Amino acid sequence: MDRAPHPRATRLRRGVARLTGALAATALGATALVALSGPAAGATSGSTSRATEGSAASRTAAANLAQNPGFESGLSGWTCSAASGTPVASPVHGGSAALKATPAGSDNARCAQTVAVQPNSSYTLSAWVQGSYVYLGASGTGTTDVSAWTPSATGWQQLSTSFTTGASTTSVTVYTHGWYGQPAYYADDISLSGPGGGPGDPGDPVPAAPSGLRTGAVTSSSIDLSWSPATGATGYEVYRDGSKVRSAGGTSATVTGLSPSTSYRFQVTATNAAGESPRSAAVTGTTSAGSGGGGGAVPKHAVTGYWQNFNNGAAVQKLREVQDQYDIIAVAFADATGSPGAVDFTLDPAVGYGSEQQFKDDIKAKQAAGKSVVISIGGQNGTVSVNDSTSANNFANSVYALMNEYGFNGVDIDLENGLNATYMTQALRSLSAKAGSGLVITMAPQTIDMQSTSNTYFQTALNIKDILTVVNMQYYNSGSMLGCDGKVYSQGSVDFLTALACIQLEGGLSPSQVGLGLPASTRGAGSGYVSPAVVNNALDCLARGTNCGSFKPARTYPGLRGAMTWSTNWDATAGNAWSNAVGPKVHGLP
Repeated sequence: MDRAPHPRATRLRRGVARLTGALAATALGATALVALSGPAAGATSGSTSRATEGSAASRTAAANLAQNPGFESGLSGWTCSAASGTPVASPVHGGSAALKATPAGSDNARCAQTVAVQPNSSYTLSAWVQGSYVYLGASGTGTTDVSAWTPSATGWQQLSTSFTTGASTTSVTVYTHGWYGQPAYYADDISLSGPGGGPGDPGDPVPAAPSGLRTGAVTSSSIDLSWSPATGATGYEVYRDGSKVRSAGGTSATVTGLSPSTSYRFQVTATNAAGESPRSAAVTGTTSAGSGGGGGAVPKHAVTGYWQNFNNGAAVQKLREVQDQYDIIAVAFADATGSPGAVDFTLDPAVGYGSEQQFKDDIKAKQAAGKSVVISIGGQNGTVSVNDSTSANNFANSVYALMNEYGFNGVDIDLENGLNATYMTQALRSLSAKAGSGLVITMAPQTIDMQSTSNTYFQTALNIKDILTVVNMQYYNSGSMLGCDGKVYSQGSVDFLTALACIQLEGGLSPSQVGLGLPASTRGAGSGYVSPAVVNNALDCLARGTNCGSFKPARTYPGLRGAMTWSTNWDATAGNAWSNAVGPKVHGLP
């Protein structure tokens, strides 16, 4: 966040490296390349031929034993290593979805499914893939495990292999995976044809999707679910907002750890030894109001605004003058002290208060109107550092002291010069233990900080997910960044907002913990301003699936928390045009 009146220059971003053939050879190593060469691979597996579309068409049609083969039901039936897989709406080979899986570090993005088969039987496995070094295979066959692969598929290419099961084999695992150091790959329309899982079984041995899913009793942190039994099921899996959250042995479950006054979307699947069914029809449940971790009294959909405790050319405001559309007001900023990690706050005379008591009275008045007021730590010029246990304790103690002195509801983390996930997590959990369940914690990372769950900001957010209120990423002063579909998007468009928000929404945060952070005017940031209409289109796209640009998420997120702006002062300078337009849109989300 900018304190200075002049625009901040757009930061230089690291480019997206693309491996050349020579680099790939270096990365894979001589041994791996021998194993990947066509003739050797064929000799090892016994079946790594690449089938053509014509030969596929000539095969006799047979029932597909693979469940959710086109990923139209998300990842239902599939398990991907290291959370590497996600369904995408583009590119697809057939239907409305495909699998995108991204290798990272020592993980090759293996996505697998166990399928019931018959002993001493022949099977054909095929899939359509895109990417570099993409594999399709089957293991646990009881005879020879097989695989097929392609070194490079710039468009959809079909892989095919076949195998015969052993005398006692009743299930096999089919899988796809990429290769270390390579970009994401795509797979679609996976098919396993052959005899079904039991003698005389003509087709699908997996249970059908459960029906009759409904909500029951609710509290501020839990929702009861029940559903009708599915024939052949031995267990059930419960999904919340697209993520699996628990297993159940019967036809009911209680989902806990929820935020107050928040809507969640639930689905269930049925399981047995053969696999997992498609997901049920979704139902929405809303928790009751009340104190609870992760949000205090913050409404279901909220607008956050930063209030400037300094004069940089924007309209000077007292807190009482902040537009009523703002639900969370972040007082910017606390200052570092001489003790590592500790912070303090001094009211700037430039904002016009006659006394600190007037400022404290304004905080109370805002809270009486249902607003939350938090103290923000950091900003562009912030120098607070929490990098060991001592500084973590100093941070928690000093923030808690400010909450007691001024009446702040919580804290905003806007550290733009580095963050240690281990010790910031320790600091915030310590603060939570002191402040209780009503603590409000917000975060305002830059776009680069939320590109991957391996980034320290993202790690911190996931570490405190049970007490975190909202992450309002700054979609400005950024330049071009990667979206969740692996494509590069430039700031200043609805696609930039939706494709980057998708990373957080699919990376482990609840929709209620994701907000869109934008400047209130062209003067509020060095770059990245978009009109309120673009912000509203992005909110519609994410929450309702409407008004999207070229990028459309694979699913909607009606529980999206809302939006944030820098700052209420720049908004007031522009006649509150931002909050007058975005506020009603946020508060009208489903």
